[in-house]
Amino acid sequence: PTVFEMALAAVDCAVQSGSIEDPSTLMVIDYSRPSTVKRLWVFDLRERALLYEELVAHGKGSGDNLATRFSNEPDSNQSSLGLFLTQDAYMGKNGYSLRLRGLDEGFNDRAYDRAIVMHGADYVSDEFAHANGRLGRSWGCPALREGVAHAIIDRVKGTGLLFAYYPDSEWLTSSRYLNDCAAARTSRR
Repeated sequence: PTVFEMALAAVDCAVQSGSIEDPSTLMVIDYSRPSTVKRLWVFDLRERALLYEELVAHGKGSGDNLATRFSNEPDSNQSSLGLFLTQDAYMGKNGYSLRLRGLDEGFNDRAYDRAIVMHGADYVSDEFAHANGRLGRSWGCPALREGVAHAIIDRVKGTGLLFAYYPDSEWLTSSRYLNDCAAARTSRR
C-alpha cells in the first residue's frame, strides 16, 4: 500500500507539473520484493480497478532473485527506478514490446536510448522460478510472462505510466516526482 500511495503521489506530481497529461493506467513494480513473487500491478486509474498482478523480471546487473542495484547507464544491464511514460508498441527482437520513456532525470531518463522496453520472455514464469530459485533476468527491461505481455502492452500503450520502486535513498531523496510537489505543498501551508 505504501508503494502504491507513493506511485499515486508521483503521478499527481507529474500531472501538476505538466510533465504528462491525465494518464488512464498505472503500472507499479516493487523491486524490493523477490522476483519469484508477483511484484507488478496494472491499475485502471479511471475505473479505479486492479487489472493485472504479475511476475516481472529485472536486469541481470541488478541482482539475482532480489534486485539491489539500479542504473541509468548504457550497458549496465541494470533496471532503472522512477516514473516512465508508456509509449508505442512495436515488433522487435524480443517480440511484441512497449517503448518506455523515463521521466526521472538522472535515474531513468536514458531508458529510450538504452532500449529499456517492456516485453514478454520465456524466463518469466512460475515454472522457471521454481526450477531456478529466481526468474531469468533481462538486460535491464521489465520482462513479463509471454502469455500476458501482449494484453498488458495493448492495455497500457500510450495511455499510462510505469512507476518502478526500490528503497534507494538517492532516488527517494532526489526524484522530482517524489519531492518537488511535496515541498510545494508544504510551502503553501
